[in-house]
Amino acid sequence: MKRIVVVGASAAGLAAAETLRREGFEGPVTLVGDEPHAPYDRPPLSKQLLASQWEPDRLTLRSPDTLSALDLDLRLGVRATGLDLNARTVRLSDSGDVSYDGLIVATGVRPRRLPGQGAHVLRTLDDVLALRGRLGPGRRLIVVGAGFLGAEAAAVARGLGCEVTLLEPAPVPLAHALGEGVGQVLSQAHLEHGVDLRTGVSVAAVSDGGVRLAGGELVEADEVLLAIGSLPNTEWLQGSGLTLADGLVCDEYSAAAPDVYGAGDVARWHNPLFGTSMRIEHRTNAAEQGMAAARNLLHPQARRPFAPVPYFWSDQYDMKIQAYGYLRGHDAMAIVDGDLGERRFVAAYRTGDRLAGALGIGMPPKAMRAWRQAVAAGARWHETPAAGAVIREIGQSGSRV
Repeated sequence: MKRIVVVGASAAGLAAAETLRREGFEGPVTLVGDEPHAPYDRPPLSKQLLASQWEPDRLTLRSPDTLSALDLDLRLGVRATGLDLNARTVRLSDSGDVSYDGLIVATGVRPRRLPGQGAHVLRTLDDVLALRGRLGPGRRLIVVGAGFLGAEAAAVARGLGCEVTLLEPAPVPLAHALGEGVGQVLSQAHLEHGVDLRTGVSVAAVSDGGVRLAGGELVEADEVLLAIGSLPNTEWLQGSGLTLADGLVCDEYSAAAPDVYGAGDVARWHNPLFGTSMRIEHRTNAAEQGMAAARNLLHPQARRPFAPVPYFWSDQYDMKIQAYGYLRGHDAMAIVDGDLGERRFVAAYRTGDRLAGALGIGMPPKAMRAWRQAVAAGARWHETPAAGAVIREIGQSGSRV
């Protein structure tokens, strides 16, 4: 293998490039990134950077000297616009093509938007800098979407003195992923901190001075932030012959085609630990999959399935939230430590007869590590302390389990 191209210069792409060098690859490595900035960390965008606790230089993932030592053909501010699998070339927005012997796709995701102009999103460094200077005491902010990104931004804005309205179409935020009980705990925290949380409402469009609800009502604000999910950046792969379905479809090795691998938020791969296809938009997964994809590309005869226990965390007000596993579509949830009302607890999740994951709020990392190990070992529900715990959740069928 003579030349490797990595498309996407965030956590997954950088981890892939570093792993190629660490594994002894000495040939040319081209790293393509559509932003003009050197690779930086995204989780602090909606927290420390938005709150002006950190400045942009603190988010840089590697120093200029460390990045230079990788001896990369670094193409920043350049987008990939097409892929020719037969010719093994990536088309770039600067009218150039770059050839490859091996390719790693790590192009991430972009925010979903609504009709209308003037709304903010939070995905890039520039997005955050455009919003944070407009937040402060007495400013009115509407956040559309009460998932983790929207909730974090709402919490930061309240801390800055903004009047915050949080709009969510579901009856209970995050109930689809975490269960109704946990969703209610997170909702109550917003209410106690003075957020005007409105659930069961749909936003039709961004309007001058606010948003227009599906029923026609105008909710006014100085600024609007959309946090309504994301779309994988796969448009440039259309017509390439790769399989695209809510991401770049990959096998258990993160391979999408011979000598083509996916990594990070854009990749939908088969995770053999859970026996299902998944696409994970979490920082830890991006770095781990970038490393795994690079190793499998370089060592095709010694490939290993990428079978991680997904991990994510979130900071909201005084709550530290952390979770291991794959919680979506769970059948039941049990409180195995602490108490929901005190916002200090561990919740374990069951899918079928298996422990699917665990979420903790206000718990030390040590309390969560044992649950991670149990998920990684494929523990059955009856083998865990959760089997004897009180079930505090409604099953997906709607009946109590």
